[in-house]
Amino acid sequence: MPTECTPDLFGFAPVEGRRVEAAFDGGTMTSDAGALLLGATDRAIGLIERFAACFDDGRRAELIEHEVRTLVGQRVIGIALGYEDLNDHDHLRHDPVMAVLAGKLEAKRRDCAPVAGKSTLNRLELNSPVPTLYHKISYRAAAVEALLVALFVEAHRTPPSQIVLDLDATDDPLHGEQEGRFFHGYYDCYCYLPLYIFCGRHLLAAKLRRSNIDAAAGALDEVARIVGQVRQRWPAARILLRGDSGFAREELMAWCEATRVDYLFGLARNARLVGEIEPDLAAARAEAAAKRRPARRHKDFQWTTLDSWSRRRRVVGKAEWMPGRDDGANPRFVVTSLGRHEIKARRLYERLYCARGEMENRIKECQLDLFADRTSARSMRANQLRLWFAAMAYALLCALRRIGLALTRFAKATCGSLRLKLLKIAALVRLSVRRIRFAMPAAFPGQAEFRTAHQRLSAAAA
Repeated sequence: MPTECTPDLFGFAPVEGRRVEAAFDGGTMTSDAGALLLGATDRAIGLIERFAACFDDGRRAELIEHEVRTLVGQRVIGIALGYEDLNDHDHLRHDPVMAVLAGKLEAKRRDCAPVAGKSTLNRLELNSPVPTLYHKISYRAAAVEALLVALFVEAHRTPPSQIVLDLDATDDPLHGEQEGRFFHGYYDCYCYLPLYIFCGRHLLAAKLRRSNIDAAAGALDEVARIVGQVRQRWPAARILLRGDSGFAREELMAWCEATRVDYLFGLARNARLVGEIEPDLAAARAEAAAKRRPARRHKDFQWTTLDSWSRRRRVVGKAEWMPGRDDGANPRFVVTSLGRHEIKARRLYERLYCARGEMENRIKECQLDLFADRTSARSMRANQLRLWFAAMAYALLCALRRIGLALTRFAKATCGSLRLKLLKIAALVRLSVRRIRFAMPAAFPGQAEFRTAHQRLSAAAA
């Protein structure tokens, strides 16, 4: 029997003789009740209030409905919940969770909702350094950048003895006529080339850049800013920069050596470098042939280029042979300021350098789970702000994971998993004179983790 459907009522296959129907007539409900934990996380770290302070509002206070804090918080939490499109907010502005998180249950004007719609949020994103008639809110880039580092420092109760800053550039494909777009031969597309800097799971920098540049362009400025801010709080902490061969540049390495910052970078191979480990490659080839499995050797030596380096530096070469390939040789190299007495060659490469691959997962979280690559605005300034909205959403979820979910099954969950398993909770909302109650499903699988997160976040905000 075919199902029947009307614009307001959806019919499905019957069960045990009973009709199955659905309609969007549930009244005051939400599908994002778990976002209340994001509000508790924000109270614990003060992210949205401080992020909003990075904006200058030139509007007349007596004429506005939505404050900057409401707009900023709505955008950050919306991204964390998976709503990357501004169009979504024409419906979300009526969501009771958004109203509760904004601390505003009713609008002052009858034709408005408690939080903003797409047009108001669009004017926030399309701001300019100098206020105009239609764009009177602008942001201060230096303040936003400093906030990301401040959140990282505040996440530590005691100063660490050493931190590792991972640097990487990635592609941000473009499909329009955005300002600053260029074709990148390696990625085979028009794109931006944003620079990310992480320390473990903490995001310290997300810098939007044109793609017609060297991967390390501007990295020194970002590193110097971060190192300076970190050393103000942790003057004794040892700092190590880690990155692939795109960051093995004389300017950056010389700065590190002059400012007591260690580095460990990949080094692009060439004929001279490969010749330096030729005997080790031959030994690895013989061992691989005998054991019928990959074999490797590590060689520690001093090295300098013909003309680009100002001094000799420690280089570790990995001489690896992989049988079964047309050319089994797989030589790799790294350059470092760390001495031989501190860490041996094999451990330096396999334990310390290869660990930088974990940063790729953090970038994927930002770009795939939090839509950091949704840079479809016309100007680079607006797209940089979009990137920072995604960065703040990541920082908020990172704090939820670190404070509320430590030692639970979600302690290492990705942002996408947190959203799916902990934030997307349907609830019936009941408003009375004295309280607002969210009635969540009794069958929700993540109740134990929700309860644990609530207790810990409440204690952290106290």
